Amino acid sequence: MIRRLALAASLALAAAPLPATTYTIEPDYAQVVFRWSHLGFSNPAAQLSQGQGTLEFDPADPTRASVNVTLPLASLNTGVPALDEHLRSEDFFEVAKFPTVTFRSTKVERGDGKDRLKVTGELSLHGVTKPVTLDVVVLKVGANPRTQLPTVGFEATTTVKRSEFGLGAFVPQVSDEIRLQITSQGVEEKKK
Repeated sequence: MIRRLALAASLALAAAPLPATTYTIEPDYAQVVFRWSHLGFSNPAAQLSQGQGTLEFDPADPTRASVNVTLPLASLNTGVPALDEHLRSEDFFEVAKFPTVTFRSTKVERGDGKDRLKVTGELSLHGVTKPVTLDVVVLKVGANPRTQLPTVGFEATTTVKRSEFGLGAFVPQVSDEIRLQITSQGVEEKKK
């Protein structure tokens, strides 16, 4: 009887899914570049950097992944100081009132192709939260050759309408649709 209970317990433990690995987003390697059309003549870009957060990821079952990341809007940089100041002002991001942008995943599905995922989540920006789906490519999972620490890296893209987040100044001269390109990597959290 004891052997059967021990065998049943062993089988139950063996069948239970292993927990996903928790990675900490590395701020120096977390960036979002966004582009818009300016009067149809050019497609300027701005960058947000220094993202912080966590990623739960299991390469054997990436659909169990989750991500929660925050980026400071004070890091906004277009390379044009006057434009940076205008984008941080009350005309656009109102950085003094809304200092961060966050994304929290709610669902992960396999995408079209190897190492591709569709990550749906809640994007919170300018006091508004909306669902957004990211097209994600897992770039690499393994030991970082410089630090030897387990690391995961990915890129993602999506398009959002800025007017849906209360950022509709100058539409349609300045496009409503904004293309986002995201790159990030995370290092495995140390066990405590």
